[in-house]
Amino acid sequence: MTAPLLRVEDLRVTFEIRRAGDLPWSKPRLLHAVNGITFDLQPGETLGIVGESGCGKSTLARALIRMVPATGRVLWQGKTDLLSLSRREMLKYRADIQMVFQDPLASLNPRMTVGQIIAEPLRTHRPGLSRTEVRERVKQMMDRVGLLPNQINRYPHEFSGGQCQRIGIARALIVEPKLLICDEPVSALDVSIQAQVINLLDELQRDLGLAMIFIAHDLSVVKHISDRVMVLYLGREMEVASSHDLYSDPQHPYTQALLSAVPIPDPKAERAKRVIPLEGDLPSPMSPPSGCVFRTRCPRAGELCAAQVPLLTGQSHAVACHFPGPLTEALAQPEPA
Repeated sequence: MTAPLLRVEDLRVTFEIRRAGDLPWSKPRLLHAVNGITFDLQPGETLGIVGESGCGKSTLARALIRMVPATGRVLWQGKTDLLSLSRREMLKYRADIQMVFQDPLASLNPRMTVGQIIAEPLRTHRPGLSRTEVRERVKQMMDRVGLLPNQINRYPHEFSGGQCQRIGIARALIVEPKLLICDEPVSALDVSIQAQVINLLDELQRDLGLAMIFIAHDLSVVKHISDRVMVLYLGREMEVASSHDLYSDPQHPYTQALLSAVPIPDPKAERAKRVIPLEGDLPSPMSPPSGCVFRTRCPRAGELCAAQVPLLTGQSHAVACHFPGPLTEALAQPEPA
């Protein structure tokens, strides 16, 4: 078997938090944004990462590309630990790992034309290309992502949100990366535009052989594009399984609650389905519950859950729960009439 394209081992991101009025010598509070994440990503595979806002999805993505400090190991192609590299050493790997950000317009420089924005990675990572070659590659990539090449001299504010996201995708793919990290790339877009961007990413992945990490809070979007899905809660893995297994037979109560909130296109089925409400708010990462971090909102929680952190167990379908179980009858979605 070949080594995974990316192997993440015990990844942790901790921030020191100081409040206004704290004395200079007082001890800062620690916020554990990502807490012991481990997973493999194979070449050409798409891993979906889902969870509520504040669960550490975006922080995890930024830790993988060294935008925030982290501990653990991030092995690239089974050889190089990206977290151990200096800033200069990391530069040569940045062309292989590119990112598409959540807010399409905010991630683009308003003072640069579309052509300059898309060409910027080429100037950094392919300095030997002539000006003519760069411009030709930019036009080819614009055409590939559904932008008109004659728009190359326009500025970001002249485009819609969906078009700006296409610009971000073109900028990421212009250097032919092996891994594309998409941090909620469609959450700021209208539903009809979301479908266009998702289909574009799906098509580009097949054509280019990309591996993808796709982050979203919308489970219906993740189901369409992902081979495997990881469910995060308060910086920890709750469940990891193939897309089919996770959606057809979720084992963790948190996953079941998330799936119960996904709208069903059929009106009768939507009215008849049973939604599992999550009681209370997401706990603070600075003072997480003891034992299982989900126990304060879990309908199955017992004494063991407060005393012991559940380990992520299982091979193809892994669950971090002391009392895992299949989807209950109350949650089963009726067939459309």
